Amino acid sequence: MAQKTFRSREPSTLTVKGRSVRIRTIGVVVLAALAIWFIAANTGSVAIRLWIPSVTLPLWAVLAVTLLVGLGMGGYLFRRRTKR
Repeated sequence: MAQKTFRSREPSTLTVKGRSVRIRTIGVVVLAALAIWFIAANTGSVAIRLWIPSVTLPLWAVLAVTLLVGLGMGGYLFRRRTKR
């Protein structure tokens, strides 16, 4: 017969320099650092067509705006899901 095991509801953590840090926090910091590095490495200019006008912008600005919009949408959707 299968035994029921008690699983703790507390998030997984690691101890870094005497402080308890969530694994998810470490992952977010690593992904943010990679995104910032990627944005900083792409400095050329690109032409973007916005329905009618065509705009020339630095690629880093386009990537930064895309990152911020994605973070905003992800935060909004995650927040709505946790409230249910």
